[in-house]
Amino acid sequence: MTEQLLRLSDGDDVAIALDPIPQGVTVTARGGVSVTVSADIPRGHKVALRDVPAGDLVRKYGHVIGVATAPIAVGEHVHVHNLAMPAGASALASGGGATGVLPDLPVDLRRTFQGIRRHDGQVATRNYVGVLTTVNCSATVARQVVRRTEDELAALHAEGVDGVVALTHGTGCGMASRGAGWDVLQRTLQGYARHPNIGALVVLGLGCEVNAVSGLMADLGLDGEIPVESFTIQDAGGTAAAIAQGEKLVRGMAADLRGTRREDVGVEHLVLGLQCGGSDAWSGLTANPALGVASDLLVAAGGTSVLGETPEVYGAEQMLAERAARPEVGQALLDRIAWWEDYTTSQGTTLDGNPSPGNKEGGITTILEKSLGAVAKGGHSPLHAVCGYAEPIPRPGFVFMDTPGYDPVSVTGMVAGGANLICFTTGRGSVFGSRPVPTVKLATNSSLALRMSGDMDLDCSAVVEQGVPLEEMGRRVYDLLLDTASGRRSFSEELALGGEEFVPWQLGAVL
Repeated sequence: MTEQLLRLSDGDDVAIALDPIPQGVTVTARGGVSVTVSADIPRGHKVALRDVPAGDLVRKYGHVIGVATAPIAVGEHVHVHNLAMPAGASALASGGGATGVLPDLPVDLRRTFQGIRRHDGQVATRNYVGVLTTVNCSATVARQVVRRTEDELAALHAEGVDGVVALTHGTGCGMASRGAGWDVLQRTLQGYARHPNIGALVVLGLGCEVNAVSGLMADLGLDGEIPVESFTIQDAGGTAAAIAQGEKLVRGMAADLRGTRREDVGVEHLVLGLQCGGSDAWSGLTANPALGVASDLLVAAGGTSVLGETPEVYGAEQMLAERAARPEVGQALLDRIAWWEDYTTSQGTTLDGNPSPGNKEGGITTILEKSLGAVAKGGHSPLHAVCGYAEPIPRPGFVFMDTPGYDPVSVTGMVAGGANLICFTTGRGSVFGSRPVPTVKLATNSSLALRMSGDMDLDCSAVVEQGVPLEEMGRRVYDLLLDTASGRRSFSEELALGGEEFVPWQLGAVL
């Protein structure tokens, strides 16, 4: 008899296989419960600890994660073949009226990092030249400008210039010049243009698009704040001439940024975006709650932390709403969930169409189970505010931003809102980056950390595999985040990732 099951709460109906378990093996879980598995159980998947009649609710984390769609015998594999999303999931996942709390700060907690002060008072964690396009038609020229200059600018890292980034997208024309889609695009473009990590900016258009360069520049109002130039391909004389003009501008701006220095600034200038992707059964046990500890420390020290991915808190939104600092904040979150329910229905799908195939292979069965793990990234802080996609993030405190769950779109909204640091947890693996903002990636399990060691900045698996306290792992995450904000390059930066992840949320008709 071996102990190979992890039971998270005494009232749980299921436990998690710490390693693959062959059919017929007898295993034990916390509380002295022993079961003989009736089928091969993959690592991270669930095993029934009791007989569950069809229609009964099933608990994990001490919370309901689903309803049995067929009778489940003790020792049976519990997954998509016998577990589904229950009705009234939000009420079932309620925290019982729990309110948000901030931790007591350790006396030796770091309260400063090495940041870059801008003239307007904002603080940057990186110093980039941005090439921002108004329309997809100018995307290729922008990318050619970056390809021809990025190596020489990357070499200026020691001189205070972190590089050049092409901020290209797939819209900007064939759209209405008013309405939700237009507003989201404008907020996103303006948010990046004004982001403190952009030290200089080139705005590039074609010349006949709906999202005209002249209109965008007028709305940006950046005169005197940072070096900024704009032009169109048509006025430049075509593709080759526009590339040459762009190269000249980028090189000149980079030369002017050389010598930018960092200085000690308070952590109140950090705005941390919380993101997960490629989640697995370990996400809600290791990296996500460890990041939640780091998030709580940052908020308690005066900083700002931002949780998003509205479809991936579905079913657990009531737990966040109960932590709201004011009733209207909690209601704003519930209103966004209601909007998403209507939106997905109008698109012929449902919010519980999540999790992804990779999530399921990793042991996650329902969106409720996934959401319970996902909200752990937000720790236990009071929910200070709810904001729309790419809107300026209210500071300080713990904030929710309404974003899709799709990683590039979600993080694009957070960065546009002012996030100057991203922390990304993953159990299946990710090669995500978010230039001009650094991304720190946390592995949920040791297998991933070993298999993709060149992509993972920190292995959080020791929480389960070695018994490291969550508070200790969270402190490691916090310190790594401050090191990265101070200029330490993450693996995604070393690998030059993040140039393809500027993906504004596209709403509305394509005309």
